[in-house]
Amino acid sequence: MLSKKNAVIYGASQSLGGAVAREMARAGARIFVTNRHLKLAEEVASQIRSEGGIAEAAKVDAMDESSIQSHLDNVTKKAGAIDISFNLIGIAVKQNIPLIKMNADDFVVPISQAMQTHFLTATAAGRLMSKQGSGVIISLTATPGGIGYPGVGGFGPTCCAIEAFSRNLAAEVGPSGVRVVNIRSAGSLDSRPFKEAVDNAVPGVEDIFKKMKGDTMLKDLPSMNDIASTAVFLASDMARRITGVTIDITVGTTAALNYKTGIVPDSYQIFPDT
Repeated sequence: MLSKKNAVIYGASQSLGGAVAREMARAGARIFVTNRHLKLAEEVASQIRSEGGIAEAAKVDAMDESSIQSHLDNVTKKAGAIDISFNLIGIAVKQNIPLIKMNADDFVVPISQAMQTHFLTATAAGRLMSKQGSGVIISLTATPGGIGYPGVGGFGPTCCAIEAFSRNLAAEVGPSGVRVVNIRSAGSLDSRPFKEAVDNAVPGVEDIFKKMKGDTMLKDLPSMNDIASTAVFLASDMARRITGVTIDITVGTTAALNYKTGIVPDSYQIFPDT
């Protein structure tokens, strides 16, 4: 599905970023994985190569414009084009504090950081893709982007901001043949933050997971592979008429079937790949 496509993945490690990179490689894409910590990106690249895929790792600060642009320039020289860009870097969010008791910095900082990294990576890719006349820019949010949730601090507004940015960018670069799509997911219990919650014996964690599943229509949560497979589809020509929208993989949670009042692990992050 992604044969002859070149994909840049920001925030690749042994969680969702790595799962997406590996699945895109299995679909035939040449993968350029990045992370602030080169070792984490190289681990993913090595796994892809061990499966017969093509992958290169690089140290990139996805919050820094010059670091992003320098890497994209190198990728373009090597590969000739950039077909897919997916930002999955980790941004920590303070949660389990009522908004009326939260200080402004704790609320605003994750929104600001998320907007900065998505603006920088997406617009840099958008400029290159617009010249090519093709390309796909993908982002990721979570359930609070679709319904109101208590106790998530700046997380919900951050998700809404990313989704709005994705739509607006799609409207601007669409005439140049570039698609922009967002994926909204519920939590994946096989991702790093949730595994850490279990390993660290977070009090009540099993009840939290049970409640999260109970909030969905199918009484289950998406795996990392579910999200990765959706990303492969959206990046492929099979989705060539899909842009400017958010694809919902919350297993029906954003239909507000139930109302979530439980807490989430303190380690939970917007994009679980620091």
